[in-house]
Amino acid sequence: MTPERPQGADADPAAIEALAASRRADTSAPADPEPVLYAALDLGTNSCRMLIAQPRGSQFQVVDSFSKTVQLGAGLEASGTLSRASMSRTIQALRICAKKIDKHGVKRMRLVATEACRRARNARDFIRQVRRETGLQLEIIAPEEEARLAVISCAPLVSPRTEQLLVVDIGGGSTELVWIDLSGVPPEDRPKSIMRLHSGFAMQGPQDARVVDWISVPLGVATLKDQFFDVEDDAARFALMSWFFEENLAKFSPYNADNPREGFQIIGTSGTVTTVAASFLGLRRYDRAKVDGLLMTSDQIDFVIRDYLSLGPEGRRTDPRIGRDRHALIMSGAAILQALMRIWPTDKLSVADRGLREGLLYAQMSADGVLEDGPFE
Repeated sequence: MTPERPQGADADPAAIEALAASRRADTSAPADPEPVLYAALDLGTNSCRMLIAQPRGSQFQVVDSFSKTVQLGAGLEASGTLSRASMSRTIQALRICAKKIDKHGVKRMRLVATEACRRARNARDFIRQVRRETGLQLEIIAPEEEARLAVISCAPLVSPRTEQLLVVDIGGGSTELVWIDLSGVPPEDRPKSIMRLHSGFAMQGPQDARVVDWISVPLGVATLKDQFFDVEDDAARFALMSWFFEENLAKFSPYNADNPREGFQIIGTSGTVTTVAASFLGLRRYDRAKVDGLLMTSDQIDFVIRDYLSLGPEGRRTDPRIGRDRHALIMSGAAILQALMRIWPTDKLSVADRGLREGLLYAQMSADGVLEDGPFE
């Protein structure tokens, strides 16, 4: 049916042209500016992972991501150098990251390498090769900065009731532990006080988070596994790894301290912790929304670890909850996790699906003052 106009309402061609001309000339309402995007890349001993995100309120929204097991540190324990095969695998992954950065037009980024590059004698040559072949400039960061970035990534998970906090980041080549005293911080300000640590672990004011001690143990899921590769018995190897890791905590001052159970929180961030959580939940397909922030008891963690041991190496290899990229490393990570839960006065662990990449993003955005609650100075 032909649309009808009220009588006398026929369009005037001259009026239509005048209106169109006025609209073409109207530039008073500029288009919304393109959102500023940030990239954070974490090249570890085992994995290469990247996030691209934009600020959103006091948090950020992930626009793109990348994760690949590259085993950069394969053979490093024995040779002291990065192998050609490992470097080749890693550069292939970094080429994909470079394409994603170019595709999104990212200008603000930090691209960091950790324990494998800290230890390898040929790391500087590798960094130069990455620059030549991908255009990416990697930065080898110190253990303290790695620990600090892991801590601030976990700030949203800190409970207002927490007075003593232990943040644990189990990596491929090292494990970082940071003990923080929050007893002098007003409860409502405790998560924000963690964010303010992005500039360093030095003593702050009387109402700020205070880092009691921190340590970077040169044992992660890959390097700890390599220490006991010659032990054939699965259960014996697991027990030896757990006790050996604990022995390396002797210099960490809270190890021998009399710490209260009340007001204590431990946050674990790593693929090991999230895999244990996913296994406990029975997830055949990983779901970050169900894992991040999950509170697990010691008994629940022990149940999962006992289940892993009962499966044996072949059963773990085919278990969909673990995944093919992690089955060879899950028991060394579980040995670290069990040692930590054995030592400290808690029967609960907060699971964090976040870490170095998120810390890098928070630190960059905080420094730029683009978060609603920042900058955290």
